[in-house]
Amino acid sequence: MAVKNPQTTQIDVDALFRLPLAEFTGARNTLAARLKKSGRGDEADLVKALGKPSISAWAVNQLYWNHREAFDRLLESGGRFHKAQSSRLAGKLADMRTALDARREALTQLSELATSLLRGAGHNPTPDTIHRITTTLEALSAYASRSDAPRPGRLTHDVDPPGFEAFASFIPGAGMTEPKKEPARLKTSRKSSIAVTNTRRKVASDTDLHQLQAIRKAGIAAAKVSLQEARKELIDARARAQSLQAAQKKADAEAKETEKQSRAAEERWEKARATSEEAAERVRSVAVEAKEAAKSLEEAKRTVDKATKELEKLFRGST
Repeated sequence: MAVKNPQTTQIDVDALFRLPLAEFTGARNTLAARLKKSGRGDEADLVKALGKPSISAWAVNQLYWNHREAFDRLLESGGRFHKAQSSRLAGKLADMRTALDARREALTQLSELATSLLRGAGHNPTPDTIHRITTTLEALSAYASRSDAPRPGRLTHDVDPPGFEAFASFIPGAGMTEPKKEPARLKTSRKSSIAVTNTRRKVASDTDLHQLQAIRKAGIAAAKVSLQEARKELIDARARAQSLQAAQKKADAEAKETEKQSRAAEERWEKARATSEEAAERVRSVAVEAKEAAKSLEEAKRTVDKATKELEKLFRGST
């Protein structure tokens, strides 16, 4: 009987989420089949049920596996922010702002890394995709100190930030009951309490505002990165188009020149053919004339021979 090792399965599953997106489904099915064949049907069913990540979830997984230092800085900044909130001290406002600034910087860096990562893997880092990645990263940062946080590195879909109710436990003064009426002798104390409560509410309001500003700035940063990349692609596309236009013009000119040379060659060939035919005709004519001349020469020789013989007879008769 095969020995079950859940830790090995966990490592295999982690490896699935580190693969290129196009390879996920095939590798998942192969792992499930291997587990089932080794008698680990329950684990095989769990693996088979794993959904293929969306492109944005896949990118966040890759940031976790391949850029852990930057990823951990984001989660750490979220943890510091929640810790400062849960202290319920107005004096921690500076700590919250510092944590928000750190989180904003981490989000910007991770957004830039995600853009390069997507492009390197052959995917298009559209503004919508980068926005969804940034939103998921922001949500993971918000979940950093919670026990129900999604498991980074194995996301199959985008993650939304916790709702207002979830944040309420971290906001100073949230969920507190109204103070009971106190005796007149404690009026001064009650005023002081109201002042503290108002201060806490102001801190909560400022914190919410900073959170919204942080999310907005992260979105703007991601949009700027996408815009820069789009402008670069536009410049590259224009350069390629101009290069292709120049190459097309050169090719057209060469084609015209070749056609011109071809026509000239055809004309020269026609002239040469005509000249050759004329020469051949002259050769035939000369041959006929030479044959006739040879015939005339033979006839002249016979005539001369005949005349010579007659002359010789005359000379012999006269003697």
